[in-house]
Order: sequence, then structure tokens, then C-alpha cells
Amino acid sequence: MRRWSTEDDGRKMALPLLRCCSCNRPVSILTRFLTSKPFLATQSRRLGPVASAVSDARQYSSDSERRRHEQKQKVVVVGIPNPFIWFRTRIYFFLIRAYFDKEFSIEEFTEGAKQAFSHVSRLLSQCQFEALEGLVAKDLIGKLEEKCAQLPVSHQRALSAESDEIMYTTTGDVGIYYDDSGRKYVSILMRFWYLTSARLPDESVEGAKIFQVVIGGEGERPETKRLLTANYEFQREFTQGVIPDWIITRIEHSKLLD
Repeated sequence: MRRWSTEDDGRKMALPLLRCCSCNRPVSILTRFLTSKPFLATQSRRLGPVASAVSDARQYSSDSERRRHEQKQKVVVVGIPNPFIWFRTRIYFFLIRAYFDKEFSIEEFTEGAKQAFSHVSRLLSQCQFEALEGLVAKDLIGKLEEKCAQLPVSHQRALSAESDEIMYTTTGDVGIYYDDSGRKYVSILMRFWYLTSARLPDESVEGAKIFQVVIGGEGERPETKRLLTANYEFQREFTQGVIPDWIITRIEHSKLLD
């Protein structure tokens, strides 16, 4: 199998030989996560500011939710991407639009990937491996089941990432490749930083940089959270006649699932 990615050394001139293809067959749940604009719009509204209330009770609830939202906004993770990697990935996004999917948008893909990451990580933390079928590659599900069975409950809980606890998301790597039979693939590695309130001993994350933040206001019990990282790789086959499904082929949670 031949592969080109953002880590290659210049053998990209052969990429124009790849032809884009179209397929009208049904898409999977994960594909809808990554491509559905109505779904993304709904999620955006759900995570937006709390609407104003029409009664005193609703106003009180709204104010309480707003205060908690503002407290969470005090936790800011600033990521500075490598300019060279950022430029290379943008070249690949252009190639994806030119030869595979004219409507591809990395902004929409990122929002969909965040929702897929939250959903899959929650299933992992609950050990619902059967529910991962169609979302995660079959060979990977078996490996995850073996690894999760060896994790203590606290570590399993730390795998789950709620949507509003994802602090930062970036593209790690992009690959375009095809095998000897002419099958064509695109893979995108996404990196996530998320907060968790799971109690983890310090020695369990040796070698990883862990931040502890205290969230809480006056009169409220402070809540300690940690910032963890995860890598999820999304892959899609663009061979003509193949169902256009994105599927997760790689899952890594730093010092939890390596």
C-alpha cells in the first residue's frame, strides 16, 4: 500500500492521479456526526448562551446556569500549532476538496469530530463495546475491550469527554493513500484536550503534563478537574461503489489507552 501524509518528504506529485468519486448509498451514524449541518447547528445552539426566562423560576435557573457557564469559561487552553504542520495540512485539505469531496470543510469536520469523540469516549467509559460497531473499526474494538477490562473504574470514567468539557481540538496529521488494487483512502488524526473530574492518582499519568483547575464560586464547593489528551483517527474510503462512511481506526487516551 502506498501512502502520502503530512509527514512525507515531497512525493506528492502523484496525487493528481487520484480521481474523485460519488456514491449515493446510505451513510452511517458517524458520517452524520461529521457531515450533517443541521446536526452541527443543533449542537451549536445547545451549547450557546442560556436563553432569557419568562418567569421568576426560569430566570433563577437561567442565572444559575449562566454563572456556571462563566465559571467554566475561566478555564482557557491556548494551543499554538506548528506553522509548518498547519501549512501542510491545509494543502491536504485542498487536495481532499479537489479530488475527493468538493464540499469538505475542516471547520465542519472538526465540529463533527468533537461530537463523535464525545459519543465514542462515553461508550468506552461505560464498556458498551457492541454499540461501537459501525463507529470504530472491528479489529480495534477487540483491542479496546481487552485494554478497558484491565483499567480500574476511575480510569474508565476518565475516558469519557462531555462536549462542553472539550477545551481544545486540532488536526494532528492528514493522510491520502491507496493500495495496489486502487482503493483510495483519506485519514485525519484529531487531537483533543478535555477536562475530567475523575479521580486519578498522580503516578497513573507519569510522563504526561497534567493540569489541575479548581472550578467553583463563592458558597460553592470547589471542583477539581484535570486536563487530559486523546488522539482519534478518522478514516474514509473513497473508492467508487463503496459506502462513504467515516470510521475511527485509532484511539489513544494519554496514559489510559496507549
